Amino acid sequence: MSGGPAPVLETERLSLHRFGLDDAPFVLELLNQPSFLRFIGDKGVRSLDDARAYLADGPQASYARHGYGLWLVRRKRDGAPLGMCGLLKRDALPDPDLGFAFVPRAWGKGYAFEAAAATLAHGHEVLSLGAIVAVTSPDNLRSIRLLEKLGLRDAGPVELAPGEPACRLYGRPGRAAARPGGGPRRGPYSPRAARPQCGRAST
Repeated sequence: MSGGPAPVLETERLSLHRFGLDDAPFVLELLNQPSFLRFIGDKGVRSLDDARAYLADGPQASYARHGYGLWLVRRKRDGAPLGMCGLLKRDALPDPDLGFAFVPRAWGKGYAFEAAAATLAHGHEVLSLGAIVAVTSPDNLRSIRLLEKLGLRDAGPVELAPGEPACRLYGRPGRAAARPGGGPRRGPYSPRAARPQCGRAST
């Protein structure tokens, strides 16, 4: 297993780390997978320089601003990079949302669920976040099944930006959520009350 910074969190089989710029080759591979392009979107990452810029402006900027972001998921037994999983804070949503993407060779082994469940627990128990939501394309059945297995429920269509295709917003009933203007909202999470603008998921 390769060295590097201590993990942000660990599970039985996985470790989640802050991205470094030297992770650009893996990010270049991941962001150009057909599944990523179809369900998440084209980030315009076509070179190692593009991947470094994506990391600097995305995950690393989020660490500095919010204390969390998307993390690199590695398999503990050999250090192999498998994907990314973490928390995002979008201006269009009142609550942080769960994001994840894995390369096809990591599919079908339970890694995405293991990483996502640990990320939700870390968000609630370590970061003291209230509601954590998720957004996904309506036809991304693999992602929808995973979110439902995590206990998140479909809260209806939302758009992240005007003119963008609608996606589905998922939340965990009973969690207090932040109002767009600040402060907690009591009772079950009700995304329709906030009416955030939502489109394709971003991970």
